[in-house]
Parts: sequence; structure tokens; C-alpha cells
Amino acid sequence: MKTKLCGSCGADQLAPFSNETFEIEHGGQTVRVAGLSGKRCTACGEVYFDAKSAKKYAAAGDKLVLDEREAMSAEIRRIRKRLGLSQAKAARITGGGHNAFSRYERGEAMPLPAVVNLFRLLDKHPDLLKEIA
Repeated sequence: MKTKLCGSCGADQLAPFSNETFEIEHGGQTVRVAGLSGKRCTACGEVYFDAKSAKKYAAAGDKLVLDEREAMSAEIRRIRKRLGLSQAKAARITGGGHNAFSRYERGEAMPLPAVVNLFRLLDKHPDLLKEIA
């Protein structure tokens, strides 16, 4: 690591650290990543991982995002099927493109929060479907 000045505050106060554990939070989930090393600015606290640690941290973050996407895909699919909707009908109801639900259920796209909220509401109150279908 060749960084001499903090990229955040500009201070010349980077101190090495090693074998520390950092938490990553995403989508209500938290993962702890241990064994990370790099430098920390003692003036502002900004952290700069070394190359190996940066890859490890990024991989853990990517996995967290992919796990959330997979869980969301399964939930959307489960609710849609419980309501007896085709993917095309679900897309029409939510105003999405003709293949939106196919992409959501394959994990290729994340539905908008409004779509998720609507489907969670319909999961609890399926009788409301007749109001919007």
C-alpha cells in the first residue's frame, strides 16, 4: 500500500492495522469479516484495506447482496404463486415491463420497494387483489 495521505481528510496520519474484524450491513443482514489488514487514518478514522483484504471484504459484501437478492426472488415468487398470478399479470398490476417478474424471480433485477410492499400487503390480505386486478 503506497498511500501516504488520507484521501478523505488529507492528513498525513495513516497507521497500519492487521487482523481486524469489520462488519458489513445490507438489507437488514450483517456479516463479520475477520482477518483484515491495511491502514487507518488516525485523524478521521478512514480505513484503507490492503489488496488481499479489499478483495476479501468486497467478496463478503457481494455475497450479502446476492443472498438478499435470492431471498427476495423466492419471496416474490412465493407470493405471486399464492395469489394465483402469472408473471405477466403480476407485471401489469404493478406497472412493470412485460418480463419484470421473470427478471425479479431469476434474481436479475431487484423489484422497487413499492412492488415489494404491495406484494407483502397482498400476501397478508389477498382479498385486496380484486381491488387492483
